[in-house]
Amino acid sequence: MLKNEAQWISFSGRALAVVAVLAGSLFLHAQTTANDAAGSVASVSAQEPIFHLQDAALSSSDTEAYSSSSDEQVGTEVASNTTDPFHFLNAMQYGGGRQRYGRPRYRGSNTNADGSPKWDFFVGGGFNVPTGQFNYATTKWGFGGGGGRMFNAHVGVNLEFNYDEFGMTSSTLNDQENLYNTYIDLYNAQNPGNTVPTIQNLDGNNHVWSFTLDPVYNLRAGEGLGAYIVGGGGFYHKVADFTVPAIGTYCDPYYGCYQYSANQTIDHYTSNAFGVNVGAGVTYKFSRFANQRLYGEVRYVYMFNSYRPGVTINTPPSADNAGVYNDFPQNSQRTSYFPVKFGLRF
Repeated sequence: MLKNEAQWISFSGRALAVVAVLAGSLFLHAQTTANDAAGSVASVSAQEPIFHLQDAALSSSDTEAYSSSSDEQVGTEVASNTTDPFHFLNAMQYGGGRQRYGRPRYRGSNTNADGSPKWDFFVGGGFNVPTGQFNYATTKWGFGGGGGRMFNAHVGVNLEFNYDEFGMTSSTLNDQENLYNTYIDLYNAQNPGNTVPTIQNLDGNNHVWSFTLDPVYNLRAGEGLGAYIVGGGGFYHKVADFTVPAIGTYCDPYYGCYQYSANQTIDHYTSNAFGVNVGAGVTYKFSRFANQRLYGEVRYVYMFNSYRPGVTINTPPSADNAGVYNDFPQNSQRTSYFPVKFGLRF
């Protein structure tokens, strides 16, 4: 009995020793594992995630699909994964890991280097105000148009055509009517068997048409309001006509003949001269995406006409003075006026 108890005590002691050793080993291993885990967490949180991705090689069709229409080259190198761990996002957005497209170039054959249109066209109409020696004329209407080359957003040159109509003052018409009737009275006195009726209700008009070459400078060209100055010179053709009311007859093969009233020209004068013009205008552009602009401008026109003096009523036209006979010398005087026009530039 004693022997069995001594053996049991000895076996229990050895078993406890083994359990103690195992428990100590487990404790040390758990502490080491915890320390390693803490260090690993700290290490991972201090670093950025690394994605080991590789872009697939682009085929020739892919290259064409992602090629830019711009003349500028687009880079094709793929950024390193170690320097840009999120480069795959750019690859998804722009295709195949390429860099961004080059800036598109919108310049065409009709556009300058600064993006402004190469060509300028305009058309408009308005009224005219005579001044200076042209004071025998009255305000009427006019129109014009043209086009040309713009070298940049500010400087250009246009070829223009303008037609400006003027009336005549009542005093001028009265004086001219009295002059014509004086001639008629002299003729009737010399030819009693062939009487000519006197003139009544004389009317008249002036007009000027011109071809000019005009440089233009845009002080401000952009969206909304703009401004410009313009000037130039060229050929001016000036005309004065005097008319009287007349009754005409028109015959139609289906409806027969009928009468109508119209003005008949009884005297006509022309004067050709070199002239200059200078002016300024304002524009309004509808939007930054449109080239059309409303414009309004005023100019000063001066024509260097050659003066031809008239003759007195006591010196009627003949073979000797036919080349200098002038019943309306005002038409050959220097001419100046202000044309005011509104229209559209595009």
